Amino acid sequence: MVAGITVEVVRKDIKNLHLGVYPPHGRVRVAAPLLVSDDAVRLAVVDKLAWIRRQREKFEEQPRQSLREMVNGESHYFLGQRYRLRVREREGVPRVAIHGLDTLELSVRPGSTRDQRETSLQHWYRQALKVRVPPMLTRWQATLGVQASHWGIKRMKTKWGSCNPDTKRLWLNLELAKRPEACIEYVVVHELVHLIERRHDDRFVALLDRHLPAWRRLRQQLHEVPLGHHEWAE
Repeated sequence: MVAGITVEVVRKDIKNLHLGVYPPHGRVRVAAPLLVSDDAVRLAVVDKLAWIRRQREKFEEQPRQSLREMVNGESHYFLGQRYRLRVREREGVPRVAIHGLDTLELSVRPGSTRDQRETSLQHWYRQALKVRVPPMLTRWQATLGVQASHWGIKRMKTKWGSCNPDTKRLWLNLELAKRPEACIEYVVVHELVHLIERRHDDRFVALLDRHLPAWRRLRQQLHEVPLGHHEWAE
């Protein structure tokens, strides 16, 4: 704890100390070299307190949706666009379709519960990512000269994506289906670059700058669509 802020410290076999502030609530994490003392870590955090507080304020100011009741008229997002939900009860397999410029129609069986409706929508989001991500992976794996062994989609509380450089497995957050396609692509590139450089160090940043110069703008854009109620629950 530093100045009332909880700081997670992870010891690694690295040369330099890295400090980060992460969504959704400004979790502070320090990756510190094995030989750096606790006092040195504390001093580094104290030196960055003003910056840490600014980052945390940004996350707190980010709009959040209330719990979705899955009823007519609610706002839902898909690929960065806002849609009004229209629920249609009918027999048969649940379906989701976009109508016009602003309507997301969810067809469900009569008497379906809120959770059942949400499950149907989440399934549709998952299928949308399964269609859009593979071409991105193919293109960027060729560009970067890397090859993931496996990729998948799951709901994650604090990350848009993750990569295990040892197994070369990538995971993408299901909530990315709500973000613009360019933001999805940024996360794909970000995780693939970890197959070259596992740390967020200068080399990692240089690789992003070289291959995806707009990555900082896209990272910011990721946080412009209101966060859902569940995806960041702690």
